[in-house]
Amino acid sequence: MLVLGIETSCDDSCIALVDGTGKILANVVSSQVDIHRQFGGVVPEVASRKHLELLPFVLHSALSGAQITLDAIDLITVTRGPGLLGSLLMGMCFAKTLALAKSKPLLGVNHLEGHLFAIRLDYPTLEPPFIALIVSGGHTELVDVAEWGRYQVLGGTRDDAAGEAYDKVAKFLGLGYPGGAIIDRLSEQGNPQRFFFVGGLETEDTLDFSFSGLKTAVVRTFSRFSKEEKQNFQSIVDLVASFQESVVRILLKKTITALKITGYRRVVLGGGVAANRYLRKKMKEGGEQRGFQVFFPSPSLCTDNAAMIAICGLFHFLQGRRDSLHVEPDPHFSL
Repeated sequence: MLVLGIETSCDDSCIALVDGTGKILANVVSSQVDIHRQFGGVVPEVASRKHLELLPFVLHSALSGAQITLDAIDLITVTRGPGLLGSLLMGMCFAKTLALAKSKPLLGVNHLEGHLFAIRLDYPTLEPPFIALIVSGGHTELVDVAEWGRYQVLGGTRDDAAGEAYDKVAKFLGLGYPGGAIIDRLSEQGNPQRFFFVGGLETEDTLDFSFSGLKTAVVRTFSRFSKEEKQNFQSIVDLVASFQESVVRILLKKTITALKITGYRRVVLGGGVAANRYLRKKMKEGGEQRGFQVFFPSPSLCTDNAAMIAICGLFHFLQGRRDSLHVEPDPHFSL
C-alpha cells in the first residue's frame, strides 16, 4: 500500500510517500523560513500564497524521488488542522483535487496526532500506553496516550507555546528567526545557572503551562543590563541559556508529574522543540535517574513533515475511516 501525505498547517509545504509498513519512500519539505525571517515570524497570508505556488513542485519532487506515479497511490492524507486557516485550505484543496482527479480515497488528519505518530516512523513496534509531550511553536501539550486513537489531554499552555516563547525572546534580543534553533545553538556557549527564572504555573498543582511570563522576565533582566552588558556576547548567551534552562526544567517537571499520575513508565516527544538538543539531553537524564524510557523522533521528523501525516492517516484508514470531498479544514481541530 502507498500513502501520499500532505502537510501545510503553517509555513512549510510538505509532501511524503510512505508504504504500508511505515517505510518512508520520500519526505520533501519546502521551507519558507527565508521568506518570513524578514518579518520576524510567519505572515499567514504570505504563507498560504507560497503553498499555492510550491505544492506542485514539492509533489513532483516527492514522486520523482520515490520513482512513483500518482496512479500507484492508494490513499491521500492531508492535515485538516489545527493550524493557519489559509495554509490548511491550500493543502486540503490540493489533496481534494488529486483525490478527485485520480479517484483516490481521502483522509484528513489531526496535525497534533501526526506528531504523536511520528515516533512510529522510527520505532514501528512502539505501542501505548505512554505520556506524550507535544512541544512546538504553536502547541505545548501533555497527552495520555492509552492506545492509538484514544487520547486524553492532561495539560496545555494557557498562553504562549514553548516554541513561541523561544521565537519572541530571540526577536526581542535581535538574534534572528526562527528563535528555537538559534537559542539552542547559542546556549551551548552560555551559563544556564547565571540567571534563575521561575515559570508561570511551575509550582502550582496543574499540568498546564505558561511561558509568557518567562519571556517578560528575560525582557526585564535585559533591561537592567548596563550598556556594556547589552553589547557583551557572553551576557547575552548566558541570558538565553538561563531562559532555555527554565523552559526545559518546566517541561521535564510537568512530564514527571504526568508519569506519576498515570503510572506510565514511557515518554514520547513530538513537535519542533523536541529537536532541541538541551531538551533531549535533560529528558534522557531524567529518564535514567527516575527509571522511565524516553523516545524521540529523528530531528527531521520532529518539525512539520508529511510522513507523520501519512502514517497517521494510514492507521485510521485501516480502522475503516474515510472522508468525503466535502471535509473542511479546522484551524482549531482538537486532539
